[in-house]
Amino acid sequence: MIAAIILAAGHSKRFGRNKLLEPINGKPMIKWTIETALKSNVGKVVIVLGFEAERIYEVIKDLPCEKIVNPKYELGMSTSVKCGVEKVMDKSEAVLIIPGDCPFIDENTIKNIINRYRETKAPIIIATYQGRRGHPILISKELYQEVMNISEEKMGLKEVVRKHEGEIVHVETDNMGVIIDIDTPEDLEKAIKKLLK
Repeated sequence: MIAAIILAAGHSKRFGRNKLLEPINGKPMIKWTIETALKSNVGKVVIVLGFEAERIYEVIKDLPCEKIVNPKYELGMSTSVKCGVEKVMDKSEAVLIIPGDCPFIDENTIKNIINRYRETKAPIIIATYQGRRGHPILISKELYQEVMNISEEKMGLKEVVRKHEGEIVHVETDNMGVIIDIDTPEDLEKAIKKLLK
């Protein structure tokens, strides 16, 4: 089974308010991200909550995914990645890490990453758009122990990616959503104009 871990614990400091609750075409951003994962071929979806966990839980409670709270979310994203991986490590052969603020990734991209993993069994698979790396990132179970040792001081998941640079498989996609970073309200406005015509 391959699990999707959706990171939804951060503060959204640069956004000025909780960006995961911002509406996109009338639906909160986090719902777009989760529903895409649910429509793909992952076996399980786990949401890691933290900041304003209750508010986010309220808007996603009807979705068939596992909701967990990271008690250490204030220490950075690495703690949420570890929290999610720990939840599924005994039952999964790989995990897809998807930030909650990636509402424009489509399910075909997720399916293509999983299919490529099935073909190659590569330890890390990363989605790219025009050669630029984005999300999701698939990590196979052989690297779980390394993931459980990541920290903010050591650059989080980037450290694991760097260490296995030579083994990474890239999946090129025509979905620009894989490289869209939403840190400010302006970023969101631009992305909606570009991607939701």
